Amino acid sequence: MSNAVKSTLPERDLKTVGEALQGTLVDLVDLSLVAKQIHWNIVGPRFRSIHLQLDEVVDIARQYSDTVAERASALGVPPDGRASTVAAGSAIGTVKEGWLQDSVAVGTMVAALSSTIGRARERMGAVGKADPVTEDVFIQLTGDLEKQHWMFQAENQN
Repeated sequence: MSNAVKSTLPERDLKTVGEALQGTLVDLVDLSLVAKQIHWNIVGPRFRSIHLQLDEVVDIARQYSDTVAERASALGVPPDGRASTVAAGSAIGTVKEGWLQDSVAVGTMVAALSSTIGRARERMGAVGKADPVTEDVFIQLTGDLEKQHWMFQAENQN
């Protein structure tokens, strides 16, 4: 059953693209979990605005995780979004347990987004020549994440 879906990409390109898609899936699943954990535990005077902004990040991460997983499937690469895979492969740091002051929450999101964007940009470069269709997914994803990164950074200015 390992060859249920055949790719149109040459094997070497498929390996590069498959690894990039899988790594991004892991990062996006974790980003959505991190943002939701912060969303539930944020406190402080900016609670409401940040609480709502965190939902935007969750929506973006979940939308793109589906896009990335379906792109992998279309290329014959079975996506793996299991909790153990996400925990083992994500580069996003952990979220402090318990209530998070709004300024700490914002800093945590800036770091999580920075990590996700950095890895997405690396993968974008890796897949560019191998598969421009996947590169386009990474371009759109990175643009949307960078917008959120900017907004959270602007929240942290005094």
